[in-house]
Amino acid sequence: MKIQELARRSGLTAHTIRFYEKEGLLDGRHVRRDANNYRTYTEDAIERLGLIKKFQGIGCSIAELKEVLHDKDTHARTNREVIAWIRHKIAEVEAKKKEFDHILGTLHGMLEYRTKLGGNRHHGRTGRHGL
Repeated sequence: MKIQELARRSGLTAHTIRFYEKEGLLDGRHVRRDANNYRTYTEDAIERLGLIKKFQGIGCSIAELKEVLHDKDTHARTNREVIAWIRHKIAEVEAKKKEFDHILGTLHGMLEYRTKLGGNRHHGRTGRHGL
């Protein structure tokens, strides 16, 4: 299939698919060159892109994606190693959640303070956003 069909079926842009290919996340099992040098993508590319989207959705970087996909392709990690990786990823997400919870607390405090000031009255500007 051509890249536009793959983009439609995967929910990604052609630009993103080309980027993943350039980064080595798609290989000869997923993309081939025709005699006219056009790319032709296999059905396996749809599954691969779905996996990439899944792992990006949990916060994996491109480097982590390369590692995960390599491990999947070669079965290089034991189940224990995969479990350890998942636990590490959970710890990363929990740390980010704490950061976001702190930010939300600060924003709620700012909102409460401004709400108590009332209305649209001007109370002096302490910054670009008048906070």
